[in-house]
Amino acid sequence: MNGYDVTFRDERDWVDFGRTYVTSDAFRTLFHDGMALVEETAAYLDGEGRDESRLISRDATLSYASESMRLTTLLMQIASWLLVQRAVSEGELTASQALQEKNRVRLAATEAPNAESFTLLPVRLQNLILRARRLHARILHLDGLISDDRPTPAAVESPVAVQQNRLRSAFPGLQA
Repeated sequence: MNGYDVTFRDERDWVDFGRTYVTSDAFRTLFHDGMALVEETAAYLDGEGRDESRLISRDATLSYASESMRLTTLLMQIASWLLVQRAVSEGELTASQALQEKNRVRLAATEAPNAESFTLLPVRLQNLILRARRLHARILHLDGLISDDRPTPAAVESPVAVQQNRLRSAFPGLQA
């Protein structure tokens, strides 16, 4: 128009949570904690967990095998999500590339282990499963916040600016 356009942001405007979160200290802490849990679980399953699995009842052996596989799958999903988000924070991937990666490795809701068979598992494995499930639930929540597909709000022209522009049109010699 004539240089006097005044627009304001729509009150429904928001901060891009994903862009700000992946570069935050909170994300770095989450990344560190998540990867530490992955390493701790791998070490347990390859060492102490093997020894403990030999000591459990025959009925618990199937639960142990099943739950350790589910735990490993869950932690692989977590690690993949964390690595993709870190790549975004370091500028190695754009948000749209991260979305494409997300479609390759889906974060899926998991069902809780059977309570009866869960109690047959070694306590350390139970603890790792519970910690992984809590971390997974947190990441599912964050992923929803980060990838929430909202349209970019349109700028709304100020009603005052509209009236001022009408006055300027009606009275061309009027100065602001």
